[in-house]
Amino acid sequence: MRLYLQCLFMKNDVHFYKMCGTGNDFVIIDNRRSIIRSRKKIARAISHRHTGIGSDGLILLEKSRRADLRMRIFNADGSEAEMCGNGIRCAAWVAHHIMKFKKNIKFETIAGLIKVNVKKNIVKAQLSDPVDFRDYAPLEVRDGIFYFYFINTGVPHCVIFEENIDNFPVNEIGKEIRFHPHFQPFGTNVNFVQIKDKSTIFVRTYERGVEAETLACGTGSTASAVVSALIEKCIPPITVITKGGEKLTIYFDISTFSVTNVSLEGTVKYIFEGQFNIRG
Repeated sequence: MRLYLQCLFMKNDVHFYKMCGTGNDFVIIDNRRSIIRSRKKIARAISHRHTGIGSDGLILLEKSRRADLRMRIFNADGSEAEMCGNGIRCAAWVAHHIMKFKKNIKFETIAGLIKVNVKKNIVKAQLSDPVDFRDYAPLEVRDGIFYFYFINTGVPHCVIFEENIDNFPVNEIGKEIRFHPHFQPFGTNVNFVQIKDKSTIFVRTYERGVEAETLACGTGSTASAVVSALIEKCIPPITVITKGGEKLTIYFDISTFSVTNVSLEGTVKYIFEGQFNIRG
């Protein structure tokens, strides 16, 4: 498939890969030759669902002195994220199957070094250890008071438990919490979690940067699983069922004082590839 997208950046035909990881979709570009320079502007153009290729974000694979590759991810609004669990799994698939890197790949990200293993379409990412856990606390929004937990799994996540999330107004409440003064200046992702049993949870996520509910969120699923274990509602490994209906498995070790050896595993899908033209 050949797709042309006119933007005022550089004169180049740029090859891209469209990938999906349990509901999150990404446009991935091999940027080791720095063909993409106006990263934020082109991320907004590419991610637009009507006038662009359409995605939750743009992933650029670049050279690294510390790892096999550097992964930079830009949200649909052009903001750069620290990391993305499903995004890095899709990036690893492209790096291995298309760019011919080994099946065990180390990525440099803003959140640190991330190791990823690729087995056909099943990709497992070893994430950084969660930090900044905050216990049960009230948060007042326009529609009432919600009790939340907070944890950083590479990016900040608020976790709220609900009895039934099927008809929950994720976009409305999620947006209020994402921009709440309590989480400024950087804001937060917001996860609404329903416990199914000791090993399974349902998660719906409002994603910062996308500014809407997405069909899945890797770091959000991880945050939700880790918090579920910390408050003794679940025992790892934990299966997360996403809004898109697909499943992620979260592995980690938990003790009284820490959560370590965190991994995120699930399938990824190659959707299509093509070229777009950026004319200066």
